Amino acid sequence: MSHTSSSTGPAGKPQLAASWPDWLGDHTTALIGIPLRIALIVVILLVVRALAKRAITRVVQRVLEPPAGEPERSRPRRTGRGAAVLHRDRSRARQRREQRARTIGSVLSSAVTIVLFMVGVAMVLDQVGIALGPLLASAGVVGLAIGFGAQSLVADYLSGLLIMIEDQYGVGDSVDLGEAVGEVEQVGLRLTHVRDLNGGLWHIRNGEIMRVRNDSQEWARAVLDVAVTYDADLDTVYRVLEDTGRTLSEDPDFADLLLEDVSVWGVQALDADGVTVRVAVRTVPLQQWAVTRELRRRVKDALDAAGIDIPFARAVWMRGEASEADASA
Repeated sequence: MSHTSSSTGPAGKPQLAASWPDWLGDHTTALIGIPLRIALIVVILLVVRALAKRAITRVVQRVLEPPAGEPERSRPRRTGRGAAVLHRDRSRARQRREQRARTIGSVLSSAVTIVLFMVGVAMVLDQVGIALGPLLASAGVVGLAIGFGAQSLVADYLSGLLIMIEDQYGVGDSVDLGEAVGEVEQVGLRLTHVRDLNGGLWHIRNGEIMRVRNDSQEWARAVLDVAVTYDADLDTVYRVLEDTGRTLSEDPDFADLLLEDVSVWGVQALDADGVTVRVAVRTVPLQQWAVTRELRRRVKDALDAAGIDIPFARAVWMRGEASEADASA
């Protein structure tokens, strides 16, 4: 009796003391195992994220930055202001390359972070016993609906990423994107901003850019077509054009903008009114228009001094008997 009374004591206490080890043994996995597994998952994902970011940084820098000791292209023929312009362009190109590397690395790092976060959430939900099948099915339906509605948005982002990777153009470049022609003011993953000649700012979606003409990369060419009459001596015309190009190369205001000597390419066309001769010279970027205007002025003066005529359109009026009768009436 004494043993029974001492073991029973207050109702519930002996039973709680007897069941507590069993309850703790039954819930050890839930109290210790699951948190440890979740913590291990988080640690593994953080380590993978750090390794992925380091690998992305190394790969992007290796792809976008030139190797050490690589010879620079487009070296100028002479030193001076032209060399300074090219050096400035190379410096700007290096800055653009570094900016692209940072942007692309940031985008890829963000993508890796999002993927790892989604994987981590799925693994944690699986550990706590939440069924992933219905969630994945719902996410698939929602993602399909969003994908149909955001096709153009995805295309814009992918196109913007490719534009940065391939360095098709950058801030400060003079580009022709079709209807939008001007200077690039901003390049983003979705939009490109171009300022045209009249000051208007164009907002172009990257997914709608089908082709790009960039007038600011490495070098440009000034091309001038000179028309002379059929009775002009072409040898004399060639000599006058070569002398004009030589004087332009010796002018301090334009000599350093030229990357080569002015060359006469020869007869370009035989038109109804005269013969067209083409002159060309390679220039530093964005200076081809100024060189062409100055070369056109000098060629006109040189042809006038040499007595070589430039053809002009002639109108021939045929007057018959009917027109005389109408005039008298």
